[in-house]
Amino acid sequence: MTLWRALKPKPDTRNPIPVCLAAVLLCAAARAADEWPQFRGPTGQGHSDAKGVPLTWSEKENVKWKTPIPGEGWSSPVISGGQVWMTTAPPDGKSRHAIGVDLESGKILHDVEVFQVEAPQKKNAVNSHASPSPVIEGNRLYVHFGSDGTACLDTQTAKVLWQVRTFKLDHMEGAGGSPMLYKDKLIFCCDGTDVQYLVALKKETGELAWKTDRSHKITNPPPMRKAFSTPLVIQLDGQDQLIAPGAEYLYAYEPDTGKELWFVHYPGFSNVPRPVHGCGLLFVGTGFMRPEVWAVKPGGQGDMTATNVVWKMKTQGPLVPTPVLVGERLYVVSDTGSLACLEARTGKEIWRQNLGGEFSASPLCVDGRIYYFDRAGLCTVIEPGDTFKVLAKNTLESGCMASAAVAGKALIVRTKKALYRLEQ
Repeated sequence: MTLWRALKPKPDTRNPIPVCLAAVLLCAAARAADEWPQFRGPTGQGHSDAKGVPLTWSEKENVKWKTPIPGEGWSSPVISGGQVWMTTAPPDGKSRHAIGVDLESGKILHDVEVFQVEAPQKKNAVNSHASPSPVIEGNRLYVHFGSDGTACLDTQTAKVLWQVRTFKLDHMEGAGGSPMLYKDKLIFCCDGTDVQYLVALKKETGELAWKTDRSHKITNPPPMRKAFSTPLVIQLDGQDQLIAPGAEYLYAYEPDTGKELWFVHYPGFSNVPRPVHGCGLLFVGTGFMRPEVWAVKPGGQGDMTATNVVWKMKTQGPLVPTPVLVGERLYVVSDTGSLACLEARTGKEIWRQNLGGEFSASPLCVDGRIYYFDRAGLCTVIEPGDTFKVLAKNTLESGCMASAAVAGKALIVRTKKALYRLEQ
């Protein structure tokens, strides 16, 4: 039975309230299906409950619209209120823009210069000057460009409501980690070669709510002190915990106050993958030099390295793509295309296959499939399970550095040059 048939009342001209209520519920359901508020979706874990998204496409098949996006930016699209937003920057990096696109038509509605940057920091050749993904909530968009500034925009008027340019650090490779919303706060990591700390801003005004220095002073050379991770809030025994990887350490904090709760020590820096939570564990990437995936039992107080590390995947770990958890299986793709299916609770390898290509975008799990978009334009779609099964391979004209989003029955895919709405 369709949602409309389930809600549709019998005609009654004497009382229009049931009809109005049905219409409101339908509109609310439609809005919820079109919400993709942050990096990796509603839960920050790369999952969507949508059905009917396309399995196959090309430049001519299942493309509802394609919109060229000016400048360069690897930020992933976020969606709310019938709009798709992302950030971008010109090649010289001397300004930072927020781009708003109409979800239905693909028309660019807003192109806002949020910041001018007189002397842009250097960046890695693989990075962009607009890589952190925005966060959207209601009619407010929060954009973050690392040391170059953080701002809030009204999505209807494109007016900049507040700006903050206080939090400086040396990214060395360009900014990377995305912000997240928690209650009345916007939270992000500031892990540079020179300083390492976390910040929570009051989302209404941009005023500082709290700032917490990383408790461990790393003695390695400065290039090995940086990180680019996006934090995640989990609930443990009724308590919210902010999980925020940094160089050499995985930290947990009270998200209301920034108070440190516990930590785990691992080797590695320049951490990019967002933590994954499920099966009673956290799955984290340890970063460069030798990327590993560690499964950590969250909780405790102080140093939990000796007691809370459950298993380690020591080879072919990801530097950039975040793993995805589907049921009791963790799917991990390396930057060089080695894809492994692991038992989530034990780390036992079920299978490993080479997808080929190079990967920066994190996978998307939707409609019983996992979508892997590579840097050259190929998307490999697999069926999750204990046997490796490819369902489709699809190509677009330029590759994906950004992770895909979902709106209703559509995939919203940002390539290096354009934004697509892929829909049957």
